[in-house]
Amino acid sequence: MIEKIVNDLKNIFVFKETTQVGDIVLIVAERIMYALVTGIERDYAKKEEWWQVGLQLLTIPPQKIAWTLRTPQFTGQEIFTMGGEQRFVKAIDFGGGGESAQKKGGGQIDPGKKKRPFLKVIK
Repeated sequence: MIEKIVNDLKNIFVFKETTQVGDIVLIVAERIMYALVTGIERDYAKKEEWWQVGLQLLTIPPQKIAWTLRTPQFTGQEIFTMGGEQRFVKAIDFGGGGESAQKKGGGQIDPGKKKRPFLKVIK
């Protein structure tokens, strides 16, 4: 079920390949929500590579949470289970540029072609 939702969201959003502090991530769980990444710190208590990911849920009221995740889990490379519930986390590219946007747009932007302004003066 969550796989279909994630695939549909990949057609709507431009996602980043990496996740960094300051990024806005989309979280898919029992509901879909946004969060601000406030910190990513290595969890040295674990043998394998795990990270303490601090998130500020952009809900009303805002909530601070910290999840212990592996890199593929907080970069959207895999759907994971937490507390028996499937989850997906991936950073959104709000810049509208970059490789992801060009791939979705179907190729390179022609540098010789002048872009028309977005706003139009009406007299």
